[in-house]
Amino acid sequence: MIAFLGMGLLGANFTKALRRKGEQVQVWNRTHSKAKALEADGAKAFENVADAVKGAAVIHVTLKDDVTVDSVLAAASAGFLPGAIIVDHTTTSAAGAIARTQAWKEKGFTYLHAPVFMGPSNALDSTGFMLVSGNQDVIKKMEPALAKMTGKVVNFGPEEGKAAAMKLIGNLFLVTFTAGITDTLALGKALHVTPEDILRLFDNWNPAGMLPARLKRIASGNYDQPSWELDMARKDTGLFLQAATDAGVQLNVIPAVAKLMDQFIADGKGGKDWTVIGEGAL
Repeated sequence: MIAFLGMGLLGANFTKALRRKGEQVQVWNRTHSKAKALEADGAKAFENVADAVKGAAVIHVTLKDDVTVDSVLAAASAGFLPGAIIVDHTTTSAAGAIARTQAWKEKGFTYLHAPVFMGPSNALDSTGFMLVSGNQDVIKKMEPALAKMTGKVVNFGPEEGKAAAMKLIGNLFLVTFTAGITDTLALGKALHVTPEDILRLFDNWNPAGMLPARLKRIASGNYDQPSWELDMARKDTGLFLQAATDAGVQLNVIPAVAKLMDQFIADGKGGKDWTVIGEGAL
């Protein structure tokens, strides 16, 4: 028996996928109608969270944040089977994941944080990525079941909270990547270049392949043999800004990058590789 707490888009589709695999699933959501809707897929819905976990050896959680996870698990704990395993897919702080692992261990339960890079369609199709770290015996025990829920389980080793940290790092990249795209589209607007033409550019020139090398270059701390000098990168950044200003278009990310570049140039690093702007992150 499996319990699933949190019937948002991700939790609901995880539940549907588990039911398709023949698993018995008991579900709960703060808004009961969302849980009730899953009865059409064969799940059993409960209004009381403690009732939803009764008889479940494994309790999956997909909630909003640390506070919500803590409050829901506290309310559910009255119904926990002795030795039940909690698998939390919520994106939370690393500190919160570490604290919960220890707190539930002291109460006789196992808590495994397993955040995901999965959208609702991934949860339904059992594709995407699930991250784990911590007690390797627990992971070894749970990995076969978790692997059926996702495309790949990525184990980051024995450090508690590492999976939470990696999820946050991944999400930060997605946020900055998307913010960069908004500035790219805004500059296109300023220069009368359509989104379709921008897509055509990236269909032919794909900068994604540069990511590993760029990351290694920044992390190396060696910026003395430039492929693109910071001074020249700043010159081009000025052209972006001027074009946007002339067209009355707002750029959101690039002004902050230009300010950072100016700080490094003022420190005499204009002749170094432009990736020197990442020096302070090391």
